[in-house]
Amino acid sequence: MTAEPALLHVASVFSIRSHFPALERTEAGRPVAFFDGPGGTQVPSAVAGAVTDYLLHHNANTHWSYPTSVETDAMLAAARSALGDFLGGDPAEIVFGANMTTLTFHLARALARGWAEGDEVVVTELDHHANVDPWRALAKEKGIVVKTAPLLGGTAQLDLDALARLLGKRTRLVAVGAASNAVGTINDVPRVAALARANGSLVFVDAVHYAPHALVDVKALGADFLACSPYKFYGPHAGVLWGRRELIEKLDVPKLRPAPEQSPDRLETGTQNHEGIVGCGAAVEFLASLAGPAGERRVRLARTFSALHERGEALFARMWAGLGAIPGVTLYGPPPGARRTPTVGFGVKGRASEEVARALVPRGVFVSHGDFYATTLVERLGRAADGLVRAGAACYTTEDEVDRLVAGVREIARN
Repeated sequence: MTAEPALLHVASVFSIRSHFPALERTEAGRPVAFFDGPGGTQVPSAVAGAVTDYLLHHNANTHWSYPTSVETDAMLAAARSALGDFLGGDPAEIVFGANMTTLTFHLARALARGWAEGDEVVVTELDHHANVDPWRALAKEKGIVVKTAPLLGGTAQLDLDALARLLGKRTRLVAVGAASNAVGTINDVPRVAALARANGSLVFVDAVHYAPHALVDVKALGADFLACSPYKFYGPHAGVLWGRRELIEKLDVPKLRPAPEQSPDRLETGTQNHEGIVGCGAAVEFLASLAGPAGERRVRLARTFSALHERGEALFARMWAGLGAIPGVTLYGPPPGARRTPTVGFGVKGRASEEVARALVPRGVFVSHGDFYATTLVERLGRAADGLVRAGAACYTTEDEVDRLVAGVREIARN
């Protein structure tokens, strides 16, 4: 594979692959091609090493005077700083939790304590239900009215004009995904945020599928709160929430009376997953390291993401063209050249998505199947019964692996 000029200062895909022991796995004598990154990426040795090092040499609870506790405090602060650089926010605005879903439920309940019955939240048909159902739960708990922005016609694109018409004087928050985890659509979040802000509404952004593919800038997006999942960008299973500090510190958050009042601690209930948090920081540092050791971390991250975006676009175009040429295969989501991630959702005529995924396993190709909790979107696409097959390119994906995926689907569709 020949590197394009924009990629010259970022590690080659073959160098990147050397960091991932999982890529040594074989299935039926064939090396495994992992296309399940949209559901969770593989983990580099440096991240696993950071988790192990913490557990074996620094493990303690926080805020005490003995050395391992002091070390734990420092390592958690370093991870917060790394995620601050990753999202373009302040470390004091980075909240860790079990996962994005749990954090969103927690935030939704805290926000709703300041809302009244009849106040409104706008969600979308394109979103993962982790950014839908926590807000819908408020309808039962608080009498909040939830309105849903539709898709544009039969596409997998949001109807932003329809979303704008849903905003009113009682709209307290707009919850929007930055990118669809099922079909890769990237939404115009800055426009959504501008509409919300002009209406006096807050903006919550689900960046779980966006963050692995584009360097998040919470200010440029116009977010008030934003959540992501480090296990989607080569880290451990954990969740991260960024929020504007002045908002976090005003929240009537459910918390224990002795727990800290300052941001971000007031949103972190109980003892956290310290080793996971350390691993999250290591995942950010791994991504930055792909651009070399020189320069500030945010600058190195920008170089890495620029290069990975370029590679991802090329891989996706190859995937789309190859799958699209197979009789009986239907592709969903925007085509190459549109604003999207390198993730494709597709169906094979006469085959349920699980059947396709199972048939690819002996070929050493791992894909995910179903509705991926983007249930409303999959229903709108007419795939509720069979679901979608989903394949996503990650930093370690090669052209050969894309060709193996296409060849496998072609054989399945023919039989």
